[in-house]
Formats: sequence, C-alpha cells, structure tokens
Amino acid sequence: MELKEKLISSFLAFEEACDVDSEIHDLRCEAIKEFENLGFPSKKEEAWKYTSLNSVLNHDYSVFPKKENAIEYKDIKKYLIHDIDTYNLIFIDGIFSSHLSQTTHEKIDVCLMSAAMVKPKYRAVVDKYFNTIVSKENGFTPLNTAFAKEGAFINIPRNIVVDKPVQIVNFATGNEAALMIQPRNLIVVGENAQIQIIERHQSLTDNPVLTNSVTEVFAEKRAIVDYYKIQNDRSSASLIDNTFIEQKDDSNCSMHTFSFGGKLTRNNLNFYQRGEHIDSTLKGITIIEDKQLVDHNTLVHHISPNCESHQDYKGIFADKSTGVFNGKVLVEKEAQKINAFQANNNILLDDQATINSKPQLEIFADDVKCSHGCTIGQLDADSLFYLRSRGIPLKEAKALLMYAFASNVLDSVKIPEIKKRITHQIALKLEVNLGFDL
Repeated sequence: MELKEKLISSFLAFEEACDVDSEIHDLRCEAIKEFENLGFPSKKEEAWKYTSLNSVLNHDYSVFPKKENAIEYKDIKKYLIHDIDTYNLIFIDGIFSSHLSQTTHEKIDVCLMSAAMVKPKYRAVVDKYFNTIVSKENGFTPLNTAFAKEGAFINIPRNIVVDKPVQIVNFATGNEAALMIQPRNLIVVGENAQIQIIERHQSLTDNPVLTNSVTEVFAEKRAIVDYYKIQNDRSSASLIDNTFIEQKDDSNCSMHTFSFGGKLTRNNLNFYQRGEHIDSTLKGITIIEDKQLVDHNTLVHHISPNCESHQDYKGIFADKSTGVFNGKVLVEKEAQKINAFQANNNILLDDQATINSKPQLEIFADDVKCSHGCTIGQLDADSLFYLRSRGIPLKEAKALLMYAFASNVLDSVKIPEIKKRITHQIALKLEVNLGFDL
C-alpha cells in the first residue's frame, strides 16, 4: 500500500481515538479530503521542481507509535541549549514526555496542543487562531491538520515579556522500523508581549524518520518574536517544515534557520504582514555534504504600507549535496513605502554540488524600495592566496573564508548561547578549530 492510501485509511481509526469537539472533527475531516485531492507534491509542480520526494515517501512508515520509548535526560542533553534556563517541551516519537519537560501556566501558557484542543479554558484561543493562516498549496499542510493532535501550545497575554526562552524538541528513537511524526504548534503572542523560541527535530536512530511539522505564529500589535530553528539531523531523517507567521501593527518577528544535516529538509516559511510599521527578518545558514538536500521556500506578503522585510540566506555545499532557494516578496497595491531586501549567496565546494536559486519580486505598488540578488561561486583565489601568504594552512584558510562568508547571519542572533553553539557547529562542519568563540 502506498503511503497516501495508508494515511487515508488510517484516518478513521485516528479520529475514533481522539477526544475532540465537533468543530475540530469537521476541520480534520475537511483536511483529509483536501489531502486526498492534493496528494504529495511532485517535481511537476513549479515550487517543487528541484526537490524529489520519491526516496522519502517509499518507506512503510508507522503513523501511530506503538508505545513511548523512555529515554533519559543524559541521552538528549547535547541536543538541547542546556547552558541556559528554558521552558522545555520535549516529545518522544510524537508523544509528550512530562519528565523531560518544564511547562507553565503562571501568567503564560506553555503547554500541549492536545490539552488546548479539549480544555474549555483554551477554546477561545484555539477557535480564533487554529488553522486560520495555513496555506493549502501542497498536501503536507492539510495532512498535518487531519492528524493534528500533539505539539506546542504557547499563549502569551498582552504586556508579558517571557522570562526565558522556550525549547520545542521532537525526538525519534527508532522504536519503529520507520516512523512518520506530525507535530502541530500554535503560538500566540499578545500586544506588547515578547518571546524567544528554539525549535529542533532530532532523530536518535538510523531508521527512516519523516517529520511533517506545521507551526502557526501570531504576533499582535507591538509584539516581538525571536525564533530559531536548528536542523542538524541524521542522513536517515527527513523534515517538511511549514511555518506561517501573521504580524499586526508595529510587531517585530525574526526567524533564523540553521540547516546542517538531514536527508531532505524542506522549509516552507510564510510571513503575512497585516498592519503598518511591521519588521520581518528571515535569515539562514546552510552547510551540507554527501547527497543531502536543503530547500528553502520563503514568502513575505506585504499587505499594508510602511513595513520592512529582510531576507539573507547563505549556503555552503560540498560533495553531491543540493541546495534550493525559492524566495518570493509579494507587495500588494495598497502596500506603499515598503522596504524589502532579499539575498541568497552560495559557495559550491565541489563540482558535483548544486544550487538552484530563484529570488522573486512581485510588486503592485509604485512607491517602494525593493531589491533582490543571488550569487553562486567558489572561494576567492586571491583571498586564499593572501591568507596562505600569512602562514595559514590551506584547510584553515578555506574555513576562515567560509566562516566570514556566513558570519553576518550570526550577527543578528540575540541568544549568546545559540551563537556560540552555531559557531562551534560551523567549525565541526568545516573540520577545523576556528580558535575562537562568540
């Protein structure tokens, strides 16, 4: 049985086991019909023309884990930003791990999607926001909605500055021969509120894992959201990450994506600016090798005037790895006086490495400042010669140039421990000791 048919046939059993009200039930039933019509995307679709899913979809994935595989903190500590105090939402094979997590309901809600769907005190928030900004351009998003049960539910009331970051981490343990996980996150940040979030999907096994994640983020007026995605998984794990962010007046949202590993990683990142004086930042560093593939597909939709957006993605590709950047800035007619910047810069270290880059501007307003650009090349020979002439060995000279190439993305990271961790990870990927920490 193909994966699509297996998922559709599994839906009724899933619904019967879920304790949800009629509105959520109807939403799920509508979503599974949408998935049945859309199916999985193929290379025939323009947005997926460089990313084939054939090798990912040909496994017999378990949709429901048979049991929770208990793991201890020492098994996962290295995957967490553990040198700072954080709220932790830890999921093991799609199941919430209470003994590894730290939730809270004191002034803010950092808890579970499964609880928010059934408890009356959360229903007003769920009814207002859940599934309201997701795109239905491919089958992955409605598929996640159909099976949405567990994930992070974060609700920050107005005027609250969250005292420490929130980590959302999904682990796969290898308890199943092949496992499909579908986390669903809902994050609402009220007026004048602030939050920092760190998200990671990590496989602890060489068994095939496919994660289909959907996250909705709502930033109300003057809210600040600082979000980090750390992607450094095994070559047996694939990730389809769909993130949708809606911003209101004077809000500031930034998303940093660090992609260092995994078989196939597809990041669908969508910003919707519904108000004036909004600032949106999208930055990323990709360093991959072997036959890995990372595909960044971004959209910034400027709907209102007097807003800004800034995109800066850097990629370093070795061996037979493949990178894709498909970035779009859409400016509506009413969105005058927009300042939008988009850049995608890439270095190919080997002849068989590939990058497909397509920055796009679609502008219907006439009083805007928009720019986009793309560069693809190799390390500069003159710069290498200069460093070698100063006594720096070739390997270290190349690493310094590559670090300098990517470092401006790190300049806007606001959590020092993340900047230090990413700097260390870049050094590991480049197989050198940079000799300094940030």
